[in-house]
Amino acid sequence: AEGSVLNLVTCHIFLYVVFLFPMCVSGPCLPKNIDFQGTDIMFVESPDAEHCQMICTQHPTCLFFTFVRPDWTQDTRDFSCYLKSTPTGTPNVQTLLLGVTSGYSLKSCDTSQCTNTDFLGADYKTFFTADYEECQRACTYDPNCQFFTFINELFTQQNMRYKCHLKFSWPVPRLKVKRFQGVVSGFSHRIPTVDPDCRIKLLPNTHFTVSNVLIMDAASPEHCHAFCSAHLLCAAFSYSSEDFKCYLKTNWDYLPSEAKDGFTSGLPMRFCQPDSRWLQTQFEGVDFLGSDIRFELMDDPDSCQRTCTEDPHCQFYTYLTEDFDSSSRRRRCYVKSTITMPAPPEVAKLDNAVSGFSRRNCGSV
Repeated sequence: AEGSVLNLVTCHIFLYVVFLFPMCVSGPCLPKNIDFQGTDIMFVESPDAEHCQMICTQHPTCLFFTFVRPDWTQDTRDFSCYLKSTPTGTPNVQTLLLGVTSGYSLKSCDTSQCTNTDFLGADYKTFFTADYEECQRACTYDPNCQFFTFINELFTQQNMRYKCHLKFSWPVPRLKVKRFQGVVSGFSHRIPTVDPDCRIKLLPNTHFTVSNVLIMDAASPEHCHAFCSAHLLCAAFSYSSEDFKCYLKTNWDYLPSEAKDGFTSGLPMRFCQPDSRWLQTQFEGVDFLGSDIRFELMDDPDSCQRTCTEDPHCQFYTYLTEDFDSSSRRRRCYVKSTITMPAPPEVAKLDNAVSGFSRRNCGSV
């Protein structure tokens, strides 16, 4: 990763060449009720087709997408954004399908609100505002806020009316980690200069026993430290080297601990750039699952690491050594990337709720 933070400018407008509509803007590029069948790379939750288009644009291999709209009635896949790709750059099959919108990779600046929509989770601050515009302004002027949900005056539960929920999105790439023989994994070496005043201080064989705000995978205690530093509600963390679990802790009043083998704990850093030399570590016997951009045949893990570093899209990699159990896949270098643009963890219908995004990078606020 580019340090621990990828500074994606969410709303900055770029013009990309797209395959079927080389001069198009968001209107003609987003035909309703057309499904680009198959060739899925992955799917994520998204509030609307424009946001799905932005996710597709950031993803290094996504060329087009299909978004399942809120008016979809066949099953529970509404708000699903399917990222897609083909060698030709165009869909293999286009069919008529009610309730979906499809389009191509390009950047746009979407600042509209999504009515009757809730961006679930990722809250870090709540308060009351007169209307959704004021809630959006609060989000825009708070550097930590990426998107918001506002509960309007018609909401059923009276004591929740006019409540503004500010939300954040991970700037640190998240990944799934698993112990596996015959693999070596690591991160891109495009890292910032180390600040000598901000060394990461870790407490070995220590477990903080307060409650967790979140449990996630991490490759090392330092990686867990980066997650805690990025999460606005994380007061401390404990990391288990046995199963690669990172426990982000919430209690700000006290911090009891216990001695526990295999655990490492620490505190976040939010006001300086921490030591990032840990990103140069290679993790033997550790697989970073999924998020593949492509693979190439290489002779050793160091060559794989250099390939990842030279690729501007690569954030981390996994190399399959000569000891890997499947001989046909040995010497493969998988370069990988995850989406780090602002994206709600989950999107759902909710009457009398209004959700939207910060307008911080859209020129006019």
